[in-house]
Amino acid sequence: LQLVESGGGLVQPGGSLRLSCVASEFTFRHYAMNWVRQAPGKGLEWVSAITDLGGSTSYVDSVKVRFTISRDNAKNTLYLQMNSLKLEDTAVYYCAKGTAGGIAFGMDYWGKGTLVTVSI
Repeated sequence: LQLVESGGGLVQPGGSLRLSCVASEFTFRHYAMNWVRQAPGKGLEWVSAITDLGGSTSYVDSVKVRFTISRDNAKNTLYLQMNSLKLEDTAVYYCAKGTAGGIAFGMDYWGKGTLVTVSI
């Protein structure tokens, strides 16, 4: 099973980035997917989740309105559109596979992450 993130980079406050996560070697459309981040020197923070068919999403309060999670099951790809980025959004962002189709279940596989740096 593979999850490969891309799209990270350096952006100024107020800017935007779109992260992608390409999944392989499992039936992508059967599972909820998540984005989790880890800021420098801090623990893991769950950011967002989307159900298997994309019908429901959830976000941590700090990113609501600014971030949008989506997926394309035909392309086995998960996205995170990040707008109005803030300094505190700086982190390594990981894509994580859910253990079932719904959001409320755990995560069992993770990608290697992509670094997002928000800096003046």
